Amino acid sequence: MMVPNVYFWESMKIFSHIFHLFYRIWFYILVTVPIIVLFPILIVSISKESWYPFFFRLARFWARLILMGMGFYPKIKRDVKFEKGKSYMFVSNHTSMADIMLMLHVVRNPFVFVGKMELAKIPLFGFFYKRTCILVDRSNQRSRHNVFVEAQKRLQQGLGVCIFPEGGVPEDESIVLDEFKDGAFRLAIEHRIPIAPMTFHDNKKRFSYTFFSGSPGVMRVKVHEIIPTGILELEDKKMLKDQTREIIFNELQNPSL
Repeated sequence: MMVPNVYFWESMKIFSHIFHLFYRIWFYILVTVPIIVLFPILIVSISKESWYPFFFRLARFWARLILMGMGFYPKIKRDVKFEKGKSYMFVSNHTSMADIMLMLHVVRNPFVFVGKMELAKIPLFGFFYKRTCILVDRSNQRSRHNVFVEAQKRLQQGLGVCIFPEGGVPEDESIVLDEFKDGAFRLAIEHRIPIAPMTFHDNKKRFSYTFFSGSPGVMRVKVHEIIPTGILELEDKKMLKDQTREIIFNELQNPSL
């Protein structure tokens, strides 16, 4: 009786690997094909800095195509609505390549991502990524300084900024929420922009960086209350960082939706 069971589970394992292989390939197709189709319009949209809001709308359309095509269904609970035309520092936990798409889906206010320089090497996607996002090499002091200069420029244009404050996706997927870096909170205090924290519940389960994993399903998002920074000074940076992390961590531990 044991041998048939072994064959069954081995067959299921092979089927699972085949499914996840094609699921990953499908993701990259969904990322790439809309960029190719929209390439002329995208090129025009990044030709002037003042046209960035138009590019942002195209990016949101692209993100929604990917989420829908992958069978991801965002379920959003909002404690607050973002004011039109106002800049925010958008932050969330970071566990998946789909975090970018989900953030674009959730937020209507135009913002720019602060992201690692390595992503600019991705064919086609990287072309637009390095021209529309603020890139940082965390091992380079000058690069980290340039982030603040570039962010100030974007904020003066009326845009928001999005940073995943863990500084990357933890290699150990058992980590619920890694420690936060200072950058997002220093920027928010220096430029007097409120923190807009969010919790992404299911992205690690839906589409983690583990290759043979992932599945269609619900992606729950909790949009938390805004944290004002108007009266804070730089010495309050750690307090603000810890407060934001605690909000997200508590929601991960005790989901409200």
